[in-house]
Amino acid sequence: MSELRAPLRELLAFVRELYGAAGPIPLHAPVFAGNEKRYLAECIDTTFVSSVGPFVDCFEQMMQDITGAKYAVATMNGTAALHMALILAGVTDGDEVITQPLSFVATCNALAYQRAQPVFVDIDPDTLSLSPAALKEFLESRCERVAGACRHRETGRRIAAVVPMHTFGLPGRAQELAEICERWHLVLVEDAAESLGSTIGGRHTGTFGKLGTFSFNGNKTVTSGGGGAVVTDDPALARRAKHLTTTAKVPHRWDFFHDEVGFNYRLPNLNAAVACAQLEQLEGFLANKRATAQAYAARCAQLGIPFAQELAGTRSNFWLNAILVDDAAERDAFLQAANDGGIQARPVWQLMPELPAFASATCGPLDHARAAAARIVNLPSSVRP
Repeated sequence: MSELRAPLRELLAFVRELYGAAGPIPLHAPVFAGNEKRYLAECIDTTFVSSVGPFVDCFEQMMQDITGAKYAVATMNGTAALHMALILAGVTDGDEVITQPLSFVATCNALAYQRAQPVFVDIDPDTLSLSPAALKEFLESRCERVAGACRHRETGRRIAAVVPMHTFGLPGRAQELAEICERWHLVLVEDAAESLGSTIGGRHTGTFGKLGTFSFNGNKTVTSGGGGAVVTDDPALARRAKHLTTTAKVPHRWDFFHDEVGFNYRLPNLNAAVACAQLEQLEGFLANKRATAQAYAARCAQLGIPFAQELAGTRSNFWLNAILVDDAAERDAFLQAANDGGIQARPVWQLMPELPAFASATCGPLDHARAAAARIVNLPSSVRP
């Protein structure tokens, strides 16, 4: 393996200086500095530890307040939230859903749960999220509007929805995507798993489409160990989301009647308690992570290393900071040097059409996604002490 360039060696030294740690530096570790223990003790003392309890209601209300969505429904994790959003969007067996190839596998797994086929369209290199221009070109060149629906001419299948993902918390061009979806009779479902606290023109990610979803996994900006949420402004969709995620049980004081097949996607009160305590600290977490990103950006500018920045008019939560090195060989050399030195850096995910489960999917040109995947490295991004 070739020797690492001096600027990249200097960047690794800066990471250690920034985090002030002599030992291992994780990629993104949770911080529990608020009411987590007190709220957990309350759950235990009251015995409300499962899927019924006041912290679930509190969590949903806090998500409404933070995102500006009219409704929020808690789920057990972000994948469950996205799966539920696709059900609510009417995605069903044999449909196609347009999404981006640069994403965590959960995005496409949720599609597979509905027996839908992914269609991969390129990203914008400045957002690392689904490109409106690429989406528009794909629809105009390969699709048609038929009886109020969008059809893929080559397969004859209905294209039901579009699922962009706000990569690393960097807001994508959600407004432009929403306008295209409206013209083409497509439901926009935002995968905002990584972008809690990120905004576009002051409006929270996840609220531009009919539905948005969030994750509270252990490595997210705010964590409850697991946890997810579906947000929407549609009261009927919110009621159905709550019903389906709680096993489709018709409310009754003692009777157990389920009026359709439902899902046990309920968030336990224990997890919701941790989520509420974490959400209370969100503004401080965001300020801390922004300061870290600004420090990285300044040092990278001095060293001539491209750093992934937010677009003008947007505000990122900088969940994971990212640099772009010259090529895949340099990426691998940097990753080895970083991890050998106790600094947990990582590459971006394998592109979805390169995975066996999605290798046969329809793809548009993916030049930007392939170039980004070969060059991206994520740097440690935890909230600093």
